[in-house]
Amino acid sequence: MSHPSQFTLLRTRRFLPFFITQLLGAFNDNIFKQSLILAILYKLTIDGDRSIWVNLCALLFILPFFLFSALAGQFGEKFNKDALIRAIKIGEIVIMAVGAMGFLFNHLELMLLALFAMGTHSALFGPVKYSIMPQALHDDELVGGNGLVEMGTFLAILAGTIGAGIMMSSTHYAPIVAAAIVGVAVLGYLASRSIPRAAASTPELRLNWNIFSESWATLRLGLGQTPAVSRSIVGNSWFWFVGAIYLTQIPAYAKEWLYGDETVVTLILTVFSVGIALGSMLCEKLSGRKVEIGLVPFGSFGLTVFGLLLWWHSGGFPQNVQANDWLAVLGYGQAWWVLFDILGLGVFGGFYIVPLYALIQSRTAENERARVIAANNILNALFMVVSAIVSILLLSVAKLSIPELFLVVSLLNIAVNTYIFRIVPEFTMRFMIWLLSHSMYRVEHRNLQLIPDEGAALLVCNHVSFVDALLIGGAVRRPIRFVMYYKIYRLPVLNFIFRTAGAIPIAGRNEDIQIYEKAFTRIAQYLKEGELVCIFPEGKLTADGEMNDFRGGVTRILEETPVPVIPMALQGLWGSFFSRDPNKGFFHRIWSHVTLVAGEPVAVEAATPAQLQERVGVLRGSVR
Repeated sequence: MSHPSQFTLLRTRRFLPFFITQLLGAFNDNIFKQSLILAILYKLTIDGDRSIWVNLCALLFILPFFLFSALAGQFGEKFNKDALIRAIKIGEIVIMAVGAMGFLFNHLELMLLALFAMGTHSALFGPVKYSIMPQALHDDELVGGNGLVEMGTFLAILAGTIGAGIMMSSTHYAPIVAAAIVGVAVLGYLASRSIPRAAASTPELRLNWNIFSESWATLRLGLGQTPAVSRSIVGNSWFWFVGAIYLTQIPAYAKEWLYGDETVVTLILTVFSVGIALGSMLCEKLSGRKVEIGLVPFGSFGLTVFGLLLWWHSGGFPQNVQANDWLAVLGYGQAWWVLFDILGLGVFGGFYIVPLYALIQSRTAENERARVIAANNILNALFMVVSAIVSILLLSVAKLSIPELFLVVSLLNIAVNTYIFRIVPEFTMRFMIWLLSHSMYRVEHRNLQLIPDEGAALLVCNHVSFVDALLIGGAVRRPIRFVMYYKIYRLPVLNFIFRTAGAIPIAGRNEDIQIYEKAFTRIAQYLKEGELVCIFPEGKLTADGEMNDFRGGVTRILEETPVPVIPMALQGLWGSFFSRDPNKGFFHRIWSHVTLVAGEPVAVEAATPAQLQERVGVLRGSVR
């Protein structure tokens, strides 16, 4: 089934005004913050160490995420989200007016006050920003929407950083910056006026104004979600830990290891931001428009590999009398490897972060979503502060070089994500399924929208290969409980996936009556709980590519728990490595085209083995 690109969302009123609003907010944040830092470093008359004031800026911007995220989470559930966004954007205009006065009168205290207020603005906007998307987007648009938001955010950060540098290079920087920050704030408010109504999820919620007790309660709520959600929050925060270290060290790395000037810093930031944007956009294509957490281990692997490569490729640059500009740096072949490593970090960072955000949104109850995202923001801020402390300890106390710091972070990434994937093996399971369906096979889906989004149903399909369950599980958005022959269930490596997915091993009645009866008990339990169960009624793999007769197990299942039956068929698997074709070979028909087709639901009274075999045969057609 063909789907439009995620970019079609930019033509819809339910997404475009929100996208522009959040993009302008991120852009304005970085124009103001970077302009203030450059003013402190180069423009203002300041006694003492200017680096202290720069570090104070970082603290003032991040502190509101600790203080006000919990309150923002409550606001995001109690009030209509569209109205809340407009109120926040009006606040941004006022804040930027104060910041503009600070620039016009060279008043550092006013600028710092505005910076703290902008941090508060961003802390309040975060939960409503991510909780409004599941209300505005369809399930199959959530990954694409998150990809666009992450792409827009990082490109806005880059544009704001570069724009601030250009404006601050002028001798008349103050009125230019003042006009820019107020103007962008006004544009953001105007864009927000077109955001469609997004109703409050919990209007009866009583606000707790004690920010400390509510912050603790919010963290407990977020980390008390299902393991998949709570560990996704931890993984999300870990990404910001890693990202903060790389972004913080880029200026010093460009100066001390590439012997570059400010243009080299801009070049590296551009490559990293483009990488994040590219990875975020590719997520929808690679995930098949569904929340595919199998991309998270893939992203984690790439973050480690490219972090190690960056460490390996650092050093050995010739030092000139004058600092290299970006063109001079590009004259060295080794610099291209460094930039490739940084691009890889960005791309795989996108693969890592976008599915995590989408999972948190899709698997959190609507009446808790804003507070769970607030918990994520609190933890993000904590991890970013810890990253600064770790960097100081490793660089100043342990005397590591910046590339060695990147090496340590890459190795820590292995440890942290191993912990996450061990606690939630679903990540690893989905990765193995995703890898299989994107390496050995090209899988096409047809009519899978006929499978219900909610409620119990029994899926029946022909049985061609040892990996039928993996390919079906990777194609269908809902979790599926597969019934499979117990000897296939016990296969090495695949057993891990089957166990994690809650598959049901079954044996023939005459082979092992205990396994046989236990299987039907578990099938009935899953169906009563509203889950999808998939069976292969042939009872064994095809030995010649043709379908075997359907057995009577389906009749017993429907007698105990009558549910709709969805016939399905796999085409193109016969002859592949995992089939029983005697002429197969590992490289025979590798990257072969496989199609999964679903048919119209069959009523219980018509779902006899003979009728279902006929339906599945028609769906399969002549393609074995």
